[in-house]
Amino acid sequence: MLSRPKPGESEMDLLRFQSQFLAAGAAPAVQLVKKGNRGGSDANSDRPPLQDHRDVVMLDNLPPALVHSPPKRARSSPGHPLPEDEDPEEKLRRHDQHITAVLTKIIERDTSSVTVNLPMPSGVAFPAVFHRSQDTQGKSATSGKRSIFAQEIAARRIAEARVPSVGEVVPNLGPPEGAVTCETPTPRDQGCQLPGSSHSFQGPNLVTGKGLRDQEAEQEAQTIHEENIARLQAMAPEEILQEQQRLLAQLDPSLVAFLRSHSRTQEQTGEKASEEQKPGGPSANVTKEKPLMSAFASEPRKGDKLEPEAPALALPVTPQKEWLHMDTVELEKLHWTQDLPPLRRQQTQERMQARFSLQGELLAPDVDLPTHLGLHHHGEEAERAGYSLQELFHLTRSQVSQQRALALHVLAQVISRAQAGEFGDRLAGSVLSLLLDAGFLFLLRFSLDDRVDGVIATAIRALRALLVAPGDEELLDSTFSWYHGALTFPLMPSQEDKEDEDEDEECPAEKAKRKSPEEESRPPPDLARHDVIKGLLATSLLPRLRYLLEVTYPGPAVVLDILAVLIRLARHSLESATRVLECPRLIETIVREFLPTSWSPVGAGPTPSLYKVPCATAMKLLRVLASAGRNIAARLLSSFDLRSRLCRFIAEAPQELALPPEEAETLSTEALRLWAVAASYGQGGDLYRELYPVLMRALQVVPQELSTHPPQPLSMQRIAALLTLLTQLTLAAGSTPAEAISDSAEASLSATPSLVTWTQVSGLQPLVEPCLRQTLKLLSRPEMWRAVGPVPVACLLFLGAYYQAWSQQPSSCPEDWLQDMERLSEELLLPLLSQPTLGGLWDSLRHCSPLCNPLSCAPAPEAPPSLVSLGCSGGCPSLSLAGSASPFPFLTALLSLLNTLTQIHKGLCGQLAAILAAPGLQNYFLQCVAPGAAPHLTPFSAWALRHEYHLQYLALALAQKAAALQLLPAPHAALHHGMALALLSRLLPGSEHLAHELLLSCVFRLELLPCLCPWSVTQCLPKTTWPSFSSTSGPWLLVRSVHIGLMSIASSSLRTHRLPAGVCCRKRGCWQMRVSGSTSSTISFPIPHSQRALSSILSCPLCVSTTSRD
Repeated sequence: MLSRPKPGESEMDLLRFQSQFLAAGAAPAVQLVKKGNRGGSDANSDRPPLQDHRDVVMLDNLPPALVHSPPKRARSSPGHPLPEDEDPEEKLRRHDQHITAVLTKIIERDTSSVTVNLPMPSGVAFPAVFHRSQDTQGKSATSGKRSIFAQEIAARRIAEARVPSVGEVVPNLGPPEGAVTCETPTPRDQGCQLPGSSHSFQGPNLVTGKGLRDQEAEQEAQTIHEENIARLQAMAPEEILQEQQRLLAQLDPSLVAFLRSHSRTQEQTGEKASEEQKPGGPSANVTKEKPLMSAFASEPRKGDKLEPEAPALALPVTPQKEWLHMDTVELEKLHWTQDLPPLRRQQTQERMQARFSLQGELLAPDVDLPTHLGLHHHGEEAERAGYSLQELFHLTRSQVSQQRALALHVLAQVISRAQAGEFGDRLAGSVLSLLLDAGFLFLLRFSLDDRVDGVIATAIRALRALLVAPGDEELLDSTFSWYHGALTFPLMPSQEDKEDEDEDEECPAEKAKRKSPEEESRPPPDLARHDVIKGLLATSLLPRLRYLLEVTYPGPAVVLDILAVLIRLARHSLESATRVLECPRLIETIVREFLPTSWSPVGAGPTPSLYKVPCATAMKLLRVLASAGRNIAARLLSSFDLRSRLCRFIAEAPQELALPPEEAETLSTEALRLWAVAASYGQGGDLYRELYPVLMRALQVVPQELSTHPPQPLSMQRIAALLTLLTQLTLAAGSTPAEAISDSAEASLSATPSLVTWTQVSGLQPLVEPCLRQTLKLLSRPEMWRAVGPVPVACLLFLGAYYQAWSQQPSSCPEDWLQDMERLSEELLLPLLSQPTLGGLWDSLRHCSPLCNPLSCAPAPEAPPSLVSLGCSGGCPSLSLAGSASPFPFLTALLSLLNTLTQIHKGLCGQLAAILAAPGLQNYFLQCVAPGAAPHLTPFSAWALRHEYHLQYLALALAQKAAALQLLPAPHAALHHGMALALLSRLLPGSEHLAHELLLSCVFRLELLPCLCPWSVTQCLPKTTWPSFSSTSGPWLLVRSVHIGLMSIASSSLRTHRLPAGVCCRKRGCWQMRVSGSTSSTISFPIPHSQRALSSILSCPLCVSTTSRD
């Protein structure tokens, strides 16, 4: 048995195996079988298989599809067998009815004598196209609303489809009226004339013999023509019409139209030739035949509207052919050039749709403006100028980028004017609310994804106009150096509308945990309905803005708009500020591109690009982010190398920064403010040692800058920022490790040890005090005083922080700082208190107070609840808390300094407390205590009242210190006690620390009570609700005081006796105030142990006084 090939054997081994197999003569494993024919005939089944010398391999059990089938052979039909002797070609020729049976003789074209002409060079690459100016004469000008091109195409189709009917053919055989006829036809032409017809055939029209030999071409064409004429003469007219009808039905209408046009052209040529040959003969009357229209061509097509003929238009100008694209006048497209219809006058009180100009101005309904302003269009109310909001919304989705940009620009102007209050009561409703309800916010977000840079820039400008109020930013920047002015004021909607009364009693942390998953799952439109900023952040706005800054490199205006939008997002809340900080590569891009440490000098004038150039707005963004929280400030300083940039922008004077003057001043100011915010957290102290010489040099230059006339506002803001920075560094140096540790775990974790020591700041006071003296000399000059306003405020706050930190140093001698306080009081403060101009400031408190002028806190005209704004777009009036003539910042800083001095040096209280007797302050307190309308609670009123409550609290704290020493007369004490109760009832959420201090110092101080029984005093007090005492309690109600005991104070011992009849119990009685809240409790003054007859409970968590049950 032969072995099978194994792996690794070569071809030589295979050949050897083959030779062995053939020599053995063994039967092959497969056998070649010749398959029979498909007819089933086995006539050749006995024939032996063909011998094939090739190596053929046949395998069994193959599927039928893989077996090669024999070639097919045509089978004859069973009913029609094919004769064996018949020729198929002959049979096909015998039964063929094709046109080739007629065209039996085909003569090929003789090209031997034809000249070959090369194509002529042409200046165009393509054949001439159809132009609307070609062959348009004679067409009706009033053809509906179809364009010229459509009219020409329709005319061509009509000409191609022009087929004559049966009745139209017979007259064509005779001479038409006015047809050209020959007077003496030639004999040959007479023979080519049909009997009974005056129509003669001048010769062959179609068959020209082109392609034949020159001597045979004309003869052959004439022969064919004569044969055709002879056949036509032999036919009757009815037969001719029948054959013509059959041909017209079979031929293509376009071919018929071509033949007719060719024949008509030759006839016109022949007429002209005959006229030239017979100039003296009678003239022939030539008429134009009307075009023949077939039945289907004359009928209107489906979809074509039968329009009446339009009346002739009275155009303001006459179109000239010399004008561009005015070769053919389309009157239907010139309707808009006519005069506008008369303006409709409003006869009723119905409201009309508001329309705006391209600058966002509201146009009066009956205003008549010229049309060249571009305010008239083909929309609704075409006679009225301007665009409505609906039309502007429609244009924002236009396919033309210029229209989209123009619509967004107009909407941005409308929003800016609406926020400024320009529309007033002329509009019904709020423009911003209407736009937000219509989805304008998300329309802007979609426009930011546009591919056109101009549309993106306009969308960002509109977004800035919607979110950012310029007056708000100016207000918050100008009050940075006020008392607690650097503290953040969140601009977010109130949560009171969303929460029920039951939810108000829950812990805020639990609320946040419970509502955060729900807010994350809510769609952006639902979030934007309550809070616009949250809705925007849910649409991936921050990554898109980062992409625009990082990739597209927009212009300076777009960069400033983006930075302004980011500042507004950061002011919203701590959560929004954190999201801005954590957006990937956003802050890195801003710091790298807009806060470089080296740049090319930039001169005055417009800057082509802000990239690689320091930008003050970018520094302000970092300052606002740092103001949101201690953690964000630490991350900014550590992760983005802000220390080196602060050193770069503070080490040099603004004049040496190689930037435009205003930009350099603002950049230096924002750098100082950012450092001040970080220093308030105890951070950035290491920079003080590096920049100490710079700060000292800057302080020494301040008196020189204050002496300039007039003082520069930007320079005054920079000096105030420098003094605020020194104030925070001084407070950080005065804090001791023991004070940094608090009972609260959160406070202990957030405390940061300061790197600034007292010895490093102890030399600042001699440099700041001369600046204060120089500014106080301008108090009698109102214009100059308003110009340098923030500088004396910052100086007073610095002196207060300086003496507070000095008194806390354990290594310092108390005699030193006590003597220095006495010197400051005698040389500076007491002369200041005796100045009449200071009394004028106290008198102006009532005119600038939001409490005394509730109407000044009216809601802004455009203040949607979902978008919080301070409403200062139009600027603050001068006689307002934030106005230029406001006495609040200076008097608040002065009271803060007086409280610090009297708290440290008790002996100065008698002299400095004389400020409380100022008539202006007494009148202000009386008006605040008197019952009246409360100001409307708005974001601006909440911000303004917070600063006003600071002044009231500081005045009451100074009054409490004076009352403890029995320095206040009884009428003043009663007024101050009533003011304390009124202030306690008006405090807003976020002022819980003031409520705590008032309860401890003023409300329950017997020294402040008038010389009346507490029972009778409190009976006349109205019941008032305290809206928010703390974050964990509900509303508290001040009810009444109850006389519960007697006591007498003699030195340090207490003895009890009965109260004589008619004797006042002031300074002798112990009384209590019942407060109802989440738990009913009673807060009372300490009573002697012998008088504690009532059951005692634990100490009150709000104060250290004993609490007893009523």
